[in-house]
Amino acid sequence: MLKNTARSLMLASLIAFAFMTGCSNATSSDGSIGSQVNHEIIGIDPGAGLMKQTAQVLTDYDLKDWKLVEGSSAAMTAALDKAYKAKKPIIVTGWTPHWMFAKYDLKYLSDPKGVFGKDEQIHTVVRNNLQKDAPSAYAMLDRFEWTPEEMAVVMSAIIDGKKPEEAASDWVKDNAAKVDSWVKDLPEEKGKKLKLAYVAWDSEIASTNVVKAVLEGKLGYKVEMLQVEAGPMWAGIADGSADAMVAAWLPTTHKDYFDKYSGKFEDLGANLNGTKLGLVVPRYMNIDSIEDLKTK
Repeated sequence: MLKNTARSLMLASLIAFAFMTGCSNATSSDGSIGSQVNHEIIGIDPGAGLMKQTAQVLTDYDLKDWKLVEGSSAAMTAALDKAYKAKKPIIVTGWTPHWMFAKYDLKYLSDPKGVFGKDEQIHTVVRNNLQKDAPSAYAMLDRFEWTPEEMAVVMSAIIDGKKPEEAASDWVKDNAAKVDSWVKDLPEEKGKKLKLAYVAWDSEIASTNVVKAVLEGKLGYKVEMLQVEAGPMWAGIADGSADAMVAAWLPTTHKDYFDKYSGKFEDLGANLNGTKLGLVVPRYMNIDSIEDLKTK
């Protein structure tokens, strides 16, 4: 009798343990997405426009018990990788183009209130008087345009272990016709120095390294890359301490900087179309809208 009782207790304990373990993953049945992720949205660097928009999401959707965690692009993707491999729930700030959409099966949460705005473009912005001081560079930057798919090739190569400059150089070699259209009939300006500012987003690392490779390899410039946050990037173009950037997300993400420094830079227009911003989750999570985050 005692043996049977002991066996029953052991079996009950194992069942309870299995149930508790099952409730710890993305299919937790406690009814609250928030409790599964500690009411945290994993963000990036605090100066990013995406972070400002996400903070506005918390207000507009009345997500009073939620916290936006500041960090960096690298920290965000590391957290996503860890959660994804364990099939655990996670909510991150995301954008397209980004290599994580190729590596993981992800989805954007719908944004019925339109806080994140419509799809954006990435623009090329240069300091005033660059056309006069470095005409070939100015012309090349004005012609520079590529697709999210082309950018993804460089991003993926970097994630797979190539150095950014190597991945960019390989892409330039493999896309000679397109690159030649950016520099056609432009004279070399050997040894002339240029400073390219960029934020440490994977997309901007890819594009800035490609532009650097073309300016140096095709037009003879000596290019310095300046990795900064969004605010200093715009300030550098405005005060002339940087010459150009190919990392301006408009019209929404960098709107504040665009307005703040209006008249102190030249916008050469979009170099990439088809961007998107929002809250991103693994597709295995049973959630489809930002509205679902609100505790019922």
